[in-house]
Amino acid sequence: MLPRRAPQATGFTLLETLVALVVLGLLVIGLTRGVRTGLALWEAQSRRIHDVADLDSAERTLRNLLSGIPTNPSGDSAPGDMTFDGSSNRLVFIGNLPTGLGTTQRANIVLELQGKRLILSWTPHHHEISTAPPPKPVETELVGGVKRLELAYWGSPSPDQPAAWQAQWQGQQLPELIRVKVLFVDGDRRHWPELITASAL
Repeated sequence: MLPRRAPQATGFTLLETLVALVVLGLLVIGLTRGVRTGLALWEAQSRRIHDVADLDSAERTLRNLLSGIPTNPSGDSAPGDMTFDGSSNRLVFIGNLPTGLGTTQRANIVLELQGKRLILSWTPHHHEISTAPPPKPVETELVGGVKRLELAYWGSPSPDQPAAWQAQWQGQQLPELIRVKVLFVDGDRRHWPELITASAL
């Protein structure tokens, strides 16, 4: 009678199990790091899109306001009335603000830097003289984290002078071009391209 053979061992050996566990651990580590990297990139992209959207909105707002300055905003301005007063870091003018209802409202508008915020403030413009106290300006922050605002105006201040960039411009006559340059605080990666608009001629 033939002796019985011992049954052969089936299943995984200890070495195979260890190798499988090591490979599984490496896969889990890789997936975890991949997810973390993906989330970090997604957050960075979201922040960048938010920053660019803010800049784009501010640029479009300024472009619409500066290119739509009326040449005779009061309709019956006296020759000596000041309708445009621009310096290198502040601009005061009379313009048309959108109401959100498809119409515009005539307003006294000021563009300036307050602290590190680029502010657009305005009050309703009335050509009649009123004894009521002036209304409190409505302030809107266009962009934050601003280090410097630089404004310049292209034109000829008098007929006998050639056109050039001016640091100041005052009066009823509008400059041909208005340049807006915004510099951000150190460490801010945002970049504002120079905005040059043609005033309403």
